[in-house]
Amino acid sequence: MSLLVYLGGLVFGLTSVLVARRPRAALRNPLTLSTWLAIVLGALVFVCAAPPTLAAVNDLTGIPNFGAPLTYGMLNAYSCAVLVLIINWRGGPRERVRRLVLRTVAAYGALTAALVVLFALADADTERLTDLDTYYATTPFLREMIVLYLLGHSAAMLALVRVCLKWGREVTGSLRTGLRLIVLGALLDLLGFQLAKYTAVVARWTGHDLDVLSTRVAPPMASLAALLCSAGFLLPRLLPPVLAHRRALRDHRRLEPLWALVRPASTAPGPPAARWLLPQERLQWREVAIHDALLTLAPYFDHRLRERVRDAALDAGRSPHRARLAAEAAMLTEAARRAAAREEPPEPSGTYRLHATEVSSTGGLVELAQELNRPPTASDGAVPSPVADPLT
Repeated sequence: MSLLVYLGGLVFGLTSVLVARRPRAALRNPLTLSTWLAIVLGALVFVCAAPPTLAAVNDLTGIPNFGAPLTYGMLNAYSCAVLVLIINWRGGPRERVRRLVLRTVAAYGALTAALVVLFALADADTERLTDLDTYYATTPFLREMIVLYLLGHSAAMLALVRVCLKWGREVTGSLRTGLRLIVLGALLDLLGFQLAKYTAVVARWTGHDLDVLSTRVAPPMASLAALLCSAGFLLPRLLPPVLAHRRALRDHRRLEPLWALVRPASTAPGPPAARWLLPQERLQWREVAIHDALLTLAPYFDHRLRERVRDAALDAGRSPHRARLAAEAAMLTEAARRAAAREEPPEPSGTYRLHATEVSSTGGLVELAQELNRPPTASDGAVPSPVADPLT
């Protein structure tokens, strides 16, 4: 069971590293900071609850079962951090948020102090590393301590479920998925870990022995709940950047035909260690280099060629937008050929902006690149490829 408990702590610990991968930014953002604190405290709860840790704490302090109030205090701190996270999620006036946070911290601080006082008043001389909750379920003061820590944790998990369910109806995408995972984790904590604990303790009160629920069922349920909650915390933060890098990688590849055409004309310096750049950084550099090449090729644009290809595309049934792209692709292909052959530029006929330079997103360049890569077909009324166009 120690392995499962430590596994739960490891999951929470790795999650905290990912959430606070930029520490300075995390400290300035109350929501990120409260999320990070909740995850870190959750990891500490698992570490403190493991029997080897409990034994080490007891030996270090010389007090039998001192690890119990330490673990319960950590659990209260985690529950408090979860409620603070909920308050920051809800948002609202800054003063109101601050007041609610202070009240929550004060309440759980008082609860933790009560646990310490009850432990000090109790007679707990027999060390119990795995079954303290049930072994001392009927012992004065320890009985109250056990009930208090369970109630405090239950209140936090119920509040978490309520807020996540309500918020989940108002949001979409990865945030909604993350909230659902948090709800599943919190419900598993309530119905798996806590219900098993409550049942085992109450069974002791009535003279029955269901200790197996507390010692064998509750720990793996808590670890699984930690896994789900960690996934819920991480998903809204990590999925958008992952999808953005995936889109950047796709667009970087789709720009290859255009980059291959204009690369000789680009004067932009190459990026340092391009192989190790992230997809978004590589895409940004390629866009800059392509735009630089387009400026270099602009004097070679043959606008009469562009107009002929556009008119042919319109006659073939293409939409005005697709006809414009076909015409610009033909004009750019001819300009790149002339520049490579060191021919004289055609006579200037006014200024003209490519569609790809009129839009701020990568989409314009991608459309132009795909038009360059588009094979001519008779079925769709397409004009011939710009390279093979007889008008050139």
